[in-house]
Amino acid sequence: MEASVLTGAGFWESDAPVMMGGGPDVDVPGLVFFRTSGSTGTPKWIGLSRRALLVSAAAVNRYLDVSSSSCWALSLPIDHVGGFGVVARVFESGCRLAEFGRKWNATEFAAWLAKVGGTHLSLVPTQVHDLVTAGLRAPESLRAIVVGGGVLAEATGRAARDLGWPVLASYGMTETCSQVATQGLELLDLPYHALPIGLLPCWDARVNDDGRIMVKGDALFSGMLVPGEDGWKYEERRSEWHVTSDSGRIEGRSVFLTGRADAHVKILGELVDPVAVETELLALSSRRDFAVVAVRDDRAGNRLVLVHEDDSSGLAEVLAAYHSSCPGFRRVSACLPIERIPRSPLGKTLRKELSQIVANLAI
Repeated sequence: MEASVLTGAGFWESDAPVMMGGGPDVDVPGLVFFRTSGSTGTPKWIGLSRRALLVSAAAVNRYLDVSSSSCWALSLPIDHVGGFGVVARVFESGCRLAEFGRKWNATEFAAWLAKVGGTHLSLVPTQVHDLVTAGLRAPESLRAIVVGGGVLAEATGRAARDLGWPVLASYGMTETCSQVATQGLELLDLPYHALPIGLLPCWDARVNDDGRIMVKGDALFSGMLVPGEDGWKYEERRSEWHVTSDSGRIEGRSVFLTGRADAHVKILGELVDPVAVETELLALSSRRDFAVVAVRDDRAGNRLVLVHEDDSSGLAEVLAAYHSSCPGFRRVSACLPIERIPRSPLGKTLRKELSQIVANLAI
């Protein structure tokens, strides 16, 4: 499906089901479905109503001061909710859409963005990293960048702002039509920090007894397609609250993420979140081509391994700084070079696949 189709009223007034990117041929309600497996889970299709998508779009547009004279720049695939959300915001606001429409290249993108006069865009951390590494300056037209799909390292975020890229951390998922929380424009005059992240007006959030973040709002998914013994089966959402796989705390209207609740492992009898360890290491490094995974260990139960691409330049210093203050059970026991860390089209680490690669190497 072309992005231009999604900016017309015909799509939004239709009640026909749509499988973005193509999907299984099954009888489903008139929703827009996006394939997702998160970072660790089983593949499934999340069904979002057109109303929910526009509720989310309106909330983001108002929050980021988008008007009919703005220009949302699109550099993400619309088969994923992050890219689709950009087009929904264009339709909701009546503003202009500029579509990059080619393979990602930081230098070409920066020049294109200046030419089209983009004011707002969504990027993933890898894209921000590439812009910073290339030393590219942002065009004067740019007002806000929503960074999603992972944690943007604070060093990278600060370097980006120094170059004029107005990066704002966000938190969301396919089940919420993209964003649940986004940092406000008022933070752009301050040094970048990854936390806290402010809840958008259309959302309520709380933390359950297991420390998982729960969200409720009119932009929540309607149901999902899940695989079963007899093929795909549609399951309607049964609760007004959605329990996420993310752990954290809520203070007023601010979200403080602490890791992935479904990624915890036991090391020397202590619960450890490899993703949280990875986030701490990213904050100490300008590199993004590494990840932390847990592997089985006969003595400790599990141990942490840092998996990286290319050479190990700078990692020894990062680990030394991290190990100087972390408890023993959170230490990284080894570094493992591989040719490529598996990632989704949006740059998110595919942790289940990566863990299998590491397990097969039997380090």
